[in-house]
Amino acid sequence: MTDTSDSSGASGSSPKTWLVTGAGRGLGRSISEAVLAAGDNLVAGLRDVSRLNDLTERYGGRIRPVPLDVTDAVAGQRAVETAVTAFGRLDVLVNNAGYGHSIPFEQMAAGDFNAQVETNFFGVVNLTRAALPVMRAQRGGHIFQVSSVGGRTSTPGLSAYQAAKWAVGGFSDVVAKETAHLGIRVCTLEPGGMRTDWAFEARKPVGNMISDYEPSVGRTLKLIGGYAGNEIGDPVRIAKLIVGLSRRDALPLRLLLGGDALFVATSADTQRAEEREQWRETTLSTHFPDAQLPSGLAELKKLK
Repeated sequence: MTDTSDSSGASGSSPKTWLVTGAGRGLGRSISEAVLAAGDNLVAGLRDVSRLNDLTERYGGRIRPVPLDVTDAVAGQRAVETAVTAFGRLDVLVNNAGYGHSIPFEQMAAGDFNAQVETNFFGVVNLTRAALPVMRAQRGGHIFQVSSVGGRTSTPGLSAYQAAKWAVGGFSDVVAKETAHLGIRVCTLEPGGMRTDWAFEARKPVGNMISDYEPSVGRTLKLIGGYAGNEIGDPVRIAKLIVGLSRRDALPLRLLLGGDALFVATSADTQRAEEREQWRETTLSTHFPDAQLPSGLAELKKLK
């Protein structure tokens, strides 16, 4: 089928080349559609490339689906190479692939915990590592890490998922500061609930939960169950927002998406501030009596 869509990119500029992971469903699918609708080129990474047959038929050579398990660093490198070979460059990486299971940590199998961290964190590391040399040589690029407001807070039952998302935020903040002078922009996106299948995956039965965890993890499961299918986050709107952000040079290190994310993050910040002030004297009691803050501290602050 002939592609009749505009291939000139936004505002008449040259088309950008994107690599999106987890492109077969949920937010990844919405981003893929938004990228192509904007006239850009796309390397779509996913486990089952047949999921994107309709987009391949519609957009022809502007989309290259590639089989990708983000925990495979070699496969990640190949996906980046596909972008460079097919389109000559890589302008935008979206690390979107991820999932979570809501289970008491005590009952979570080690394999399950490790697999969630491998996908949600090391998948991000693998693709970021593969993309950086290309973007550095270009002296430009955007990297969007799809994290979660769970990367700023803690929810009983989501130990593996949120541990990985906290790691994504810290890792990405550092890389952003390392590469900003090279024209590379790294932004961690922290959505609240989105109307995808994430919540249904998170609530998969895990057998009999230990009754002692009903007040904590049990409450989380009930909240997720009530929210599943009613989330306020619109993947289509978020996808279009990401395409818009890819046209901007000034980006925040982290960007909350959704009123629920804003509420949760604000509540967590308030609680930490109150706790920090409550324990202030204890914090300061650990100094040598005549200690002074190092002069270099002021220089460190400039890096933040």
